[in-house]
Amino acid sequence: MKFSVFQLSRRGGRATNEDRMGYCYTREAALFVLADGMGGHAEGEIAAQLALQAMAAEFQRQATPRLADVPGFLRQGLMLAHERIRAYGRHKRMSDAPRTTLVAAVIQEGQVSWIHCGDSRLYWVRSGVLQARTRDHSYAEMDRNGALKLAHKILNRNVLYTCLGAETAPVVDLAGPHTLQQDDRLLLCSDGLWDVLQEHVLLQRLSNSPVQNAVPALVDAALQVAGSKSDNVTALAVQWEQDEAEPAAIDTQDSDGAFASTIQSLQDLEGFDVSLDEAEIERSIAEINAAIRRSAGHKKV
Repeated sequence: MKFSVFQLSRRGGRATNEDRMGYCYTREAALFVLADGMGGHAEGEIAAQLALQAMAAEFQRQATPRLADVPGFLRQGLMLAHERIRAYGRHKRMSDAPRTTLVAAVIQEGQVSWIHCGDSRLYWVRSGVLQARTRDHSYAEMDRNGALKLAHKILNRNVLYTCLGAETAPVVDLAGPHTLQQDDRLLLCSDGLWDVLQEHVLLQRLSNSPVQNAVPALVDAALQVAGSKSDNVTALAVQWEQDEAEPAAIDTQDSDGAFASTIQSLQDLEGFDVSLDEAEIERSIAEINAAIRRSAGHKKV
């Protein structure tokens, strides 16, 4: 299994960055996750980090080295993330637990499946043409589909009606498996990106360059368009490459069955002792992306 991947997150005009993203893989499966901590609720960045850690921990437990049940894993991982966030709120004696959106994708046996809750999106693109994208769990999306009642057309149109960390069980959508073709692109992104860039611009930029160039260009474009009012902008893109393709940034056959991850370990999650120093996160992202750039010129990581 070969693929190129690149991720980038910027704070934009906000005081803090509540977005989190990461990926992990074994020889036969890969998981890509993005979460957007929700403003208006305390410690959204903690909720996003806990969600990533819960998904990664469940992936590590089940992918040995492949997942026996991909849809089952996605559902279980998301619900575990929800429960961990709720448990954190209880642990901290918070009157209102932190909340986050989540979108996660698994690639295994040349097929992709994904799950999402909220308005963080996944785009699947082939030769510049959109194959599929997630539909936001928002009143605005309901309005576009003609399912929104008049009262909600006046009030709360852009509000999400589900998320992780709320008192009610999250509403989720699950898709796949879909067979990938060489050079297909997947983009996971927060609303700081998709809400600013027109979809045709997003698809064009994602398709016309390798992901290590497309992601920075997309993030920079969103920041420039939004200016000082920019939300956090986060993107993680995957370029699928089969054996006959050009050398990939990551060749999982070289992993010797080991688990590799850019997401913090379960240890911090268990004790709810999550270090989220902004400078450390930025350095970590820069180191990961630098390693990807270096490896792009070689045939393995």
